[in-house]
Amino acid sequence: MMQDPTFVQKAFASIAPRYVLANHVLSGGIDVMWRRRVAAMAAALHPQRILDLATGSGDLAAAVGAACPGAQVIGADFCAPMMAHARRRGLPHLVVADGMALPFAAGVFDLVTVGFGLRNMADYGGAAREMARVLRPGGTLMVLDFSQPAPWLRGAYKLYLHRILPLLAGALTGERGAYEYLGGSIEQFPSGPAMNALLNSHGFADTQWIPLTGGIASLYIAQKPLAPQG
Repeated sequence: MMQDPTFVQKAFASIAPRYVLANHVLSGGIDVMWRRRVAAMAAALHPQRILDLATGSGDLAAAVGAACPGAQVIGADFCAPMMAHARRRGLPHLVVADGMALPFAAGVFDLVTVGFGLRNMADYGGAAREMARVLRPGGTLMVLDFSQPAPWLRGAYKLYLHRILPLLAGALTGERGAYEYLGGSIEQFPSGPAMNALLNSHGFADTQWIPLTGGIASLYIAQKPLAPQG
């Protein structure tokens, strides 16, 4: 699946000043709980080197760093204006980098996290392969992103996603177009078993799918095999 990287970069640059506020308001604060869930699961792995890819304003990197105080957390994103907000929050290790071609050696991270970012990349499979490359054998990937909710919730969810959210987001950020893109990107993004299959076919194994809040979001946890897959 392809996203237009130029459009994505411009869209996120345009909403960078109010991105964090908009996220919290539009999700009713639930996004904070989702990131805390990821951070708690990351802490249980006792990682020493963590890459938070598509770190944006640094919300997930900050949560994971707080939960793993002995670890080095590096945040990487290809949108420099978003990274400026992460830097102002005091995150010490930030790199402007494209997720499709990361400037890191192979096998250097114990954990890679990506929160609401894989969906915006030019090639989901290519990004997964690059994340697998920089993980050590036996390392873990955690992908947090929006997904298709349970059937009983889909009607109300689609109404909110396509009608209400763009209006609210436009009022908060002045950039309604960036959020009109959001609905379509969620609906075309692999969800549930489809995401498990994508990760398992691009360098990972033992992928788990954990639906959150009725499936509005999902957490995918996958392992890089200890030995190359045949």
